[in-house]
Order: sequence, then structure tokens, then C-alpha cells
Amino acid sequence: MKPTLFLLAAGMGSRYGGLKQLDSLGPNGETIMDYSIYDAIQAGFGKLVFVIRKDFEQDFRDKVLSKYEGHIPCELVFQSLDALPEGFKCPEGRVKPWGTNHAVMMGANVINEPFCVINCDDFYNRDAFMKIGKFLSELPEGSTGNYAMVGFRIGNTLSENGSVARGVCQADDCGNLKAVVERTEIMVVDGEIKYKDGDAWYPVGGENVPVSMNMWGFTPDYFKYSDDFFRTFLSDEKNMTNLKSEFFIPLMVDKLINEGTATVKVLDTTSKWFGVTYAADRDSVVARIKALVDEGVYPAKGLF
Repeated sequence: MKPTLFLLAAGMGSRYGGLKQLDSLGPNGETIMDYSIYDAIQAGFGKLVFVIRKDFEQDFRDKVLSKYEGHIPCELVFQSLDALPEGFKCPEGRVKPWGTNHAVMMGANVINEPFCVINCDDFYNRDAFMKIGKFLSELPEGSTGNYAMVGFRIGNTLSENGSVARGVCQADDCGNLKAVVERTEIMVVDGEIKYKDGDAWYPVGGENVPVSMNMWGFTPDYFKYSDDFFRTFLSDEKNMTNLKSEFFIPLMVDKLINEGTATVKVLDTTSKWFGVTYAADRDSVVARIKALVDEGVYPAKGLF
């Protein structure tokens, strides 16, 4: 069974502003999302599922889904604040979405095969899709608790225009994920990649340290685990009173790893990530995409 690509498109970039997912960056008006989908199709993915906000459904259908008609099956699902398990109610005054793993949960009714989760505003590059597509397509039928994440080399994920936030990964001797440590400020300082903790900067350990760019591979059993743990998350009073609390994918993954329910293989990639973290990144992204087109990696006359 071909794996599904699950695209998280419900958010807006706080530092960049606007709907980055619909920003034209390629020579023919392509979005970053278009390149991800093109690469995923090349890597053998057989279906697309997008999670979006209901309020920009029509814009999304007109500008995005219309491109892929006839190329690959597509589904839309919606993330909303009131999409909660029975017995729970959204706290008054909350406007912030419930987080990335809550967004993933919205796909439970339309995904019945291994699937890869990605951000829509990150350029992952084809090797990353090839690696995770191969992993997912080779899973035995009915496989459970056997997950993966693409570990990007940190030196391939930095911005020239400021610090970045990354989940720094720790793997065991078998290449399975042990932990993801969130570092909110990472950049080159004095010629070395470092993270900030308090007022001090510390080395991350070299350019090849794997980091999570939110490219995960799961099987459908992940939805049931998520539903169960989300109930626990919502039952914690501090998560209901804190109007900015979020149910993140690493939180769910960490629980499954620590209790021995699942393993997560860290897949190394040479892909060079790039994205529009800052508005100043845009020109660089446009230039890098053009270079890939000029090299023949992507067709010059458009992707679809």
C-alpha cells in the first residue's frame, strides 16, 4: 500500500506573517508545498491529506487543490478549537490551536495506511521524501508502533537571517530516537553552531547532529494512542487554564518511546532544508529554488 502524505497547513508563521503556504516562490508561481508534493509523488506516495482551518477552505481549494486534480487523490480535514473528545469543552477565551499532534488527529477518519507528516512551509528536498517513503512502503502490513522521523543534519537547516528553533535529537546505538530536546535559539556563533540556554551559548556538537524538522512517519495506530493521551492532556487542569498550552507531536512521541509502546527510527538525510522563517529569507528561498530548476532537479515549465 502506498503511503499517504499528511500536510499540516492550519498555521500561520508568527515571525514571517501571512499564509506562507500560499506564497508563490517558484519561477511559475509554485509554493513550497508544490515542491513537497512533487517530491512525494516521485518518492511513491499515493494520496495527499491536508489539515487546514475551515475559514480558508475555499481559498485553499481554488489556489492549491485545483493544481493536483488528476495527479493524485486528495482529502481535506479541518482543525478547530472545539474538535475535542466527548466530555471536554474548549476553555472560554482560547484562540490558539491545540498544537501539531491535535492537527494530526484530524486525519483519523481518512488515513488507513502508513503516512508521513510534514509542515507545508518547509522545503524538505527530495532525498528526505525518498528516505521516509521507502521506510513506510516497506513496513509489513498491519505494522504497529514502528515509526520513523527524518533527522536533518543541523548544519543543513540554519537561516542566514537569525536564530532558529530546532528539536535536537538523541539516538541510541540502533539508530532509534531516545529524546528530542527543544532548543529555541540556534545559530552560528564564533564560527560554531551553538544553542542559547539562559544568557550563554553552548555547542550543539557539530554540523551533523540530527534535528527534527517535523517530518514524521507513522502507522494508523498512532491515532488511537493520540486520542487516549489527548484525553489525559486535557484532564490536566494546567493545560485547560493555560490558554496557550499545546499538544505537540514530540510530546506524544516521547510518551510512546518512554513507555516502550513504539520505536522511532532516525533516518539520516543529506537534504538541505530551507524555509521562510523570516521575511528576509524569502529572496534566498526564491534563488535556491531557481538554482534547482536550472540544474534540472525540477521541470522549468511547472510541476503539475
